[in-house]
Order: sequence, then structure tokens, then C-alpha cells
Amino acid sequence: MSILTRFGRILIPLTLLASAAAASAQSAPPPTPVPFQQALQKAADDLFGKAALTDQQVDLVIDPLIDAASGSQSTATRSMQQTLIEIVRKSYPRFTVRSFDSGWLARKPVVLVGTFTAVNNNGATDGARDAYRICLTLADLKSNSVVSKGVARARIEGVDTTPTLYYRDAPLWTKDQATDVYIKTCQGTKLGETIDPAYVERLTANAFVNDGILAYEAQRFREALAYYRAARTLPGGEQHRVRIGTYLAASKLARRDDMVDAFGDLIDYGLGANQLMVKLLFKPGTTQFIDDPGITEPYPMWLSQIATRARQKGACLEVVGHTSRTGPPQVNERLSALRAQFVMDLLLTGMPEDRTRMIASGRGFKENLIGTGKDDGSDALDRRVEFKVIGC
Repeated sequence: MSILTRFGRILIPLTLLASAAAASAQSAPPPTPVPFQQALQKAADDLFGKAALTDQQVDLVIDPLIDAASGSQSTATRSMQQTLIEIVRKSYPRFTVRSFDSGWLARKPVVLVGTFTAVNNNGATDGARDAYRICLTLADLKSNSVVSKGVARARIEGVDTTPTLYYRDAPLWTKDQATDVYIKTCQGTKLGETIDPAYVERLTANAFVNDGILAYEAQRFREALAYYRAARTLPGGEQHRVRIGTYLAASKLARRDDMVDAFGDLIDYGLGANQLMVKLLFKPGTTQFIDDPGITEPYPMWLSQIATRARQKGACLEVVGHTSRTGPPQVNERLSALRAQFVMDLLLTGMPEDRTRMIASGRGFKENLIGTGKDDGSDALDRRVEFKVIGC
């Protein structure tokens, strides 16, 4: 028997009302993307203008904004951060932007986190991306709660999402709990909710990581290495970004043994997480690496470490090739499989007995992380080779 609701003399099944509401929600048009600067201004005005804070003067620190698909900072996220600082100084004098460091974090300020994500017209992060979703959140460390949100949708034209130098130089990518909890704090919270303790725990380590990234990009490599080593000793400092930074700094300092050890640490972490995505750059349309010794010189060491560490762990691997969205699907699937086979053959050089422990496959552009199809530095992760641990 259906449950009925009385409206005068009309009886309407509740299930029918629910279906109508769901249909209405599904038929609601997606938000119309607006120019990038206009979208950011809207999100910022909502964020700062509607902040639920009782203090007349508020100390604000910014935990650097990231691309939610890759976890990286980019030219776009850096420019967003600078624009937000300018908006605060011009229009919201109640807020004072402070340095993102352990000293100011100890005073329990309000922390701004933000993500910038390529999405399709329906807001999903799969398929061809034709807009960017801006998400901004204020987390008050004194009340331990989310106190404001700002969201907007931006057009894709004219936005430079090229990763910054540290992320551009990073040899590989894998999921990292610190990045996941940052994204959750921005995108997965509601007003008044308690801040995720896992995010708060990592804040001081995040500040040291940020100092290390800035030092690396300023070519102060010894200083960068010191920041990464300090971060690793802190609560929440066991981060993938710390491992990458340690490898990059050791590489720039020509400390060969430290570099190999640091890369091996990256491989162990990725194999343990069952997700190891290595940025091996190929000539367009071929299975040959690009003609740039400055980029490809460490590739033999990388592949040797992957093969060695996988053997030590008794792991069997699926080598998976990926491409960006440019070109016909059938061509991309074939090319991605051939690249995976090429990399697997390199892994097996001198160790043919390991052939039974590896398979190669291609995904084309079915599993794009970025999905904009620009074929430049902004979507390098879409042209990756991935190593997955499988059953032997």
C-alpha cells in the first residue's frame, strides 16, 4: 500500500512527489561558465563577504591552491592566489593575509584552501573538459569549523594550467593522502562542519613543503632539501610531495646516491599504494622518447629502480600506456598499447626471466586525469605510463 499525502481533497503518493523532484533536479541546466577573472571574483565575494566569523579583524593564511585532478599547482592556481590577496586588500580589510608558516599557524588563523578543476558541462571530471570549477573554503582553526564557501564555473579559454616548475619536474605521480584530504576539505565540506583532523594535523608539514617548493623553484636546492627533511619529521610529514622534493633537490645537487635512494623511496611508496604513474615523454605519434637528454637522461635509472623494487617485493606488474585526447580513439588505444610494450621491453632488458611477471596494455585517453587535450605541459599526466600491481 502506498503512503499518501493529503492536499485538500487530492491524495498524492509520496513516491510520485520524490520522482518529480528528482526529475526537476536532473533537468536543471548546468551553471553557465563565465570568464575566468569574473568567476574568481564571484567566488571570492561569496567567500569573504559571507564568512561566518565574529572577530572584527581576522588573520588569514593561504594553503596554496591546487588543481584537484593532478594535485599540482599551476600558473593558473598561482595567479588565483595572488588575485585573492589583491581582492582581500582592496575590498575586505577585515582580513589580513599572513605568511603560511608555523608561527602564524600556531596562532590558529583562518585558513583558505582552494581547488581548480577541469570539468565537463555537467560538472563531471570525465570525458572532454570544457570548463573549470573554482572551489574556495575558509577553515577557522579557532572554532575548528568551516566558516565560508565560494564556488563558480569559469570558461576554459585563456587559462594557463601549465604546472609550476616543481610539479613539471616531478618524475611521477601517485595518490597522496595529504592531497586527498586537502581536496576533501575544500570540496567535500559544508558550512559549520568540523575541519577534518587529518588536514589540521598536516598543516605545519604543509607549510614546510610549500617553503621547499618555493626554494626549489628559486634554485636554492640545499635550502629546499633542508625543508623537505624537516617536513618529514613532523606529524603528517610522510607525504608524496616530500619524497618528490627530496629526489628533485638531490638531483639538482648531483648527489647520485641520494637521488637513487630517493627515487627508490618513491617507487616503494607507489607500489605500496598500487598506483605508480611515471611521466615518460614520447615523440608525438611514436613509441620513441623525446629527443631531449636533459629530460630523458634519468629514464634508465628510473626503469631499473622500478624493475628492481618490484622484483624485491615479489610484485607482478601491469604496464599501462595512456595518451591525451588528441586524435582518433582507435589510434590512441593502439599507440598507448605500443608505448606500454616498449616500456615493458626496457624493464625486461637483461632480465628476460621476469617476462612472466609483467603484461602490457593501453587505455588510450579513456582514463585522462586532465582531459583538456592541449598536448602541452598542462596535460603531461594524460601521456603517462602507469604501473599497477596485479596478482601473479
